[in-house]
Amino acid sequence: MLRILTFNANGIRSAAKKGFFEWFMEQNADILCIQELKAQEADLSDELKSLPGYHGFFHCARKKGYSGCGLWSRRVPDAVRIGFGDDEFDAEGRCVEADFGRLTVISAYFPSGSSSDERQLAKFRFLERFEPHLKALKDAGREVVLCGDVNIAHKEIDIKNWKGNLDHSGFLPEERAWLDHLFDEMGWVDVFRRLDPRPERYTWSVQRGQARAKNVGWRIDYELATPGIAALARATDIYAAEKFSDHAPLWVDYAVDDGGLK
Repeated sequence: MLRILTFNANGIRSAAKKGFFEWFMEQNADILCIQELKAQEADLSDELKSLPGYHGFFHCARKKGYSGCGLWSRRVPDAVRIGFGDDEFDAEGRCVEADFGRLTVISAYFPSGSSSDERQLAKFRFLERFEPHLKALKDAGREVVLCGDVNIAHKEIDIKNWKGNLDHSGFLPEERAWLDHLFDEMGWVDVFRRLDPRPERYTWSVQRGQARAKNVGWRIDYELATPGIAALARATDIYAAEKFSDHAPLWVDYAVDDGGLK
């Protein structure tokens, strides 16, 4: 069984201080994808860069304390790519991908558009440019698991107060339509939702009041997969019992024995 775990740390050093890596090392995960490192590689301790038993790879933003993605794997990848060939968004540290046989695992951090109209436009540009990259991987015959903070809640079931957020970034019709297109026309699969159809399963809550305690949140962190690997998904969960970040870790088990597809 191949366990892939994804988590937006909202600062990897902050999450480490809150005990995330102690918890992670007990989860028997084969691959860890983290978004929003908020650190340069030089800022990371040797222990964080090379977790015991894992190999780490990073895409840090040029701007300090901003964005950034990491991917750790037990198995040495056949190939690793940093960024996806887009000057604007590669400067923001938004994508690490690793190949294991025919399987590609991506740790990606999609932009948020909540801070300004300008950033919302940047988010739309990212969606437009990232889609052909995903299409090229799938068309090349690769099975892909895209792990990350997509910053979009797909359906009403994926957000507590959907009526009050219809005109807010993260639940805009254009953003949700992008996911519709990914699933319905491009054939990708929302792995968590395929396995767990229950309502009120969220990965992010605002850091004020008692939102996390009251389970008021959004499901914006995903494992999105091509059909072949998605069909091998067997179990999944969101871990919200401890608060390592404003996001909760999510994991999926796939019926793959060797850490990759031949």
